[in-house]
Amino acid sequence: MAAIRLGDTAPNFTAQSTEGSINFHDWLGEKWGILFSHPADYTPVCTTELGTVAKYKDEFEKRNVKVVALSVDGLDSHNGWVKDINETQNTTVNFPLIADEDRKVAELYDMIHPNSDDKMTVRSVFVIDPDKKVKLTLTYPASTGRNFDELLRVIDSLQLTAYHKVATPANWNNGDPCVIAPSITNEQIPDMFPKGHKEIKPYLRLTPQPNLD
Repeated sequence: MAAIRLGDTAPNFTAQSTEGSINFHDWLGEKWGILFSHPADYTPVCTTELGTVAKYKDEFEKRNVKVVALSVDGLDSHNGWVKDINETQNTTVNFPLIADEDRKVAELYDMIHPNSDDKMTVRSVFVIDPDKKVKLTLTYPASTGRNFDELLRVIDSLQLTAYHKVATPANWNNGDPCVIAPSITNEQIPDMFPKGHKEIKPYLRLTPQPNLD
């Protein structure tokens, strides 16, 4: 299975989850999506991750994002694990966990890296836009928990740059100045960026974030 690349259409699938059968594309609808995998149920780092995602539900909803997790264990295992997550992380898991015992989805998304482990998924993350295009991929080793503040930051950038002719510089956070796309001429800037701009170099022009009042 070839690796999924940015701009590819996210492969569709139908699978069982803790919230019933899911057809992935239908389930996403017109929203952005995050699909992220876990090496196995009842693992300590994953337990903290899923608890964190549950606590971030409001932040994802603000951004029109649906979240779904996956591991290669079955529904009975998932349901028992969810109880542990709710107990130990002081939260309630509020998104589906896909049961992928046959590894169909894991293989579709190239989540199993044999040189790392030939049975368990790595910590893959896919951010998918409403057109079902893959906008971001991240792969962590099983030993390293993900930073969900960074995922929110990336989604803010992806959504901003999808609808405005800007890019976001290093360490950008929501509300910081943005880089004007090189394809925009200086003559176009006043109409497109009425908040003004600062030219540092002809190729490096900054403007206040355009989608904020």
